Amino acid sequence: MDRPSELVPLRYVAIGGRGPEDVVADAHGRVLTGVEDGRILRIDGLAEPSAARVEVLAETGGRPLGLELLPDDALLVCDAELGLLRVDLREGIVRILADSVAGERLRFCSNAVALSDGSVCFTVSSRRYPLDQWIGDIVEHTGTGRLLRLAPGSESPEVLLEGLQFANGLALSGDEAFLVVAETGARRLTRYWLTGEKTGQSEPFVENLPGMPDNIWRAAPDGPVWVSLAGPRVPPLDLLHRTAPTVRAAAARIAVRAPYRPTGTIGALAVDDQGTIVHHLARRHSGYRMVTSVCEAAGQLVLGSLWERGIAVCERPAPK
Repeated sequence: MDRPSELVPLRYVAIGGRGPEDVVADAHGRVLTGVEDGRILRIDGLAEPSAARVEVLAETGGRPLGLELLPDDALLVCDAELGLLRVDLREGIVRILADSVAGERLRFCSNAVALSDGSVCFTVSSRRYPLDQWIGDIVEHTGTGRLLRLAPGSESPEVLLEGLQFANGLALSGDEAFLVVAETGARRLTRYWLTGEKTGQSEPFVENLPGMPDNIWRAAPDGPVWVSLAGPRVPPLDLLHRTAPTVRAAAARIAVRAPYRPTGTIGALAVDDQGTIVHHLARRHSGYRMVTSVCEAAGQLVLGSLWERGIAVCERPAPK
C-alpha cells in the first residue's frame, strides 16, 4: 500500500452531545449524526464553526449508530438498543422496522443501506457483546457479526451472511451488484454479491487494511466508498486472534473492565468498485480521536467519532 497522505484538519465543531458515531451528508451539505443520549442532530453552516447551527430532528430513546438517508425525507437508523428504525425528519416520528431475528432480540445494529427494490440491508456487529463492551468482541474475535436483509413490508429480517468479525459499515456498489461490508475485527472489507452468477456468495474485497474499518459511506454511485479507520493495526492483537478460544475469552473479560483510551492515530480510505484504494489519508498525532465515520460535505471531509463531543472538518483530497 502506498504511503498515506496527511489528513489535514481544518476545524472542530462542537455539537452539544457525545459520540457522533456516524456522519452522513444531505444534498444541501448539512451533516446528520446521532449521539449518545439518543438524539438525531443536523449540523448546518460547517464553513464557519462559530456560525454552525445544530438542530435536533428526533430522539430515538436508544443509542443511534449507523444512518442512511432516504429520498422521502426520512432516515434509517441502526440503534444499538432498539434495532432498525425509520425516522421521519419532518415530524421527528420514530418507527421500529425490526427488533428481532427468528425470535432473537436485535442488539448492536451497526449500519444500513437501502436498495432500489425497497429492501434494507444492515449489519449486526456482535451477538455476544453490547455496544458498551464492544472491545470484548474485538479481543475475543467471536465471529458473531451478521449481514441481514429486511424485505419491503416484512417485520422479520433474513440472514444473508454470518460469521463476520464485528460487521460494521455497509455500502452498495454503484450498480447495486454487491454490498461492501466492513469487518472491523478482521481489518478487511468483504463483498457480498446481490446479482449475477455469484448471488448470495461472499469474498474478500480489500484485505490487510492499515487500520480497523468502521462506518463506510458513499455519496453517489459513481463516487468512491469512504472508509473510516477507527484505530491503527495492533500487532499483538493479531497474534492473540491466533490463540485458542479460551485464551481470547479470558483476554476479553479483562479488556471490558480495563479503562480504554483511543490512540492519536486516525485514518480514512477511499475505495472504488474494483477494490482499488484511491485515497489513503492518515494522521499519527491527532487531537480528534477514534474516527468511526467519514463523509463528504460541501467539498470537505467530515469525521465522526464514538469518543468525541463534536465533529471534525478536514481538507478533502484532490480527485485522482
